[in-house]
Amino acid sequence: MGVFDGRLGFGRKAALLVIDFICAYTTPGAPFYAPAVVEAVQKTVPLLERARQKGVPVIYTKVVYHPTGADGGLFVQKIPSLRALVDGEPLAEIVPELTPAPNDVVVVKQYASAFFGTSLAPMLASMGVDTVILTGCSTSGCIRASAVDGMQHGFRVIVPRECVADRHPQPHEANLFDIDSKYGDVVDVDAVYAYLDTL
Repeated sequence: MGVFDGRLGFGRKAALLVIDFICAYTTPGAPFYAPAVVEAVQKTVPLLERARQKGVPVIYTKVVYHPTGADGGLFVQKIPSLRALVDGEPLAEIVPELTPAPNDVVVVKQYASAFFGTSLAPMLASMGVDTVILTGCSTSGCIRASAVDGMQHGFRVIVPRECVADRHPQPHEANLFDIDSKYGDVVDVDAVYAYLDTL
């Protein structure tokens, strides 16, 4: 085994995280539109259904800013288009294909990581979760940041490669390589289905 070939695997209890699958990424003509995200959404639909059938907690994130952008700090200065993601903006809504169910929790965040400045880590801990399955976008941004923070908070990180996406294939593949090397396990989605079938 090489220096960066370790595997974490699934732990005792997993949660499925649906990170920023919002209409801004799937609406043609929108500033963040990425065709690969549309495909990843479609691959996540049956995974979400199976997870719910197996009683796996499902937690969503979405990005919403104050109209002034004050809560976005330097992030919205670096990426001004983010400031359009305010309450009531249709592009900020979760895609209809993955509509949250009544028991699902939606975490609002302002930065890349699903863990930074949110209640996600203590919520997962209180549920007894030790494994997070990351789906969503973008691979080089919010997925990578959430994978790094997930490990740093003590969670096993699993990333089904078909269920995450980026604007370009190069950062997508580079970040999957890096996540798999250092922060979690990047797997084919079939491995997640196999895990769910054991529950």
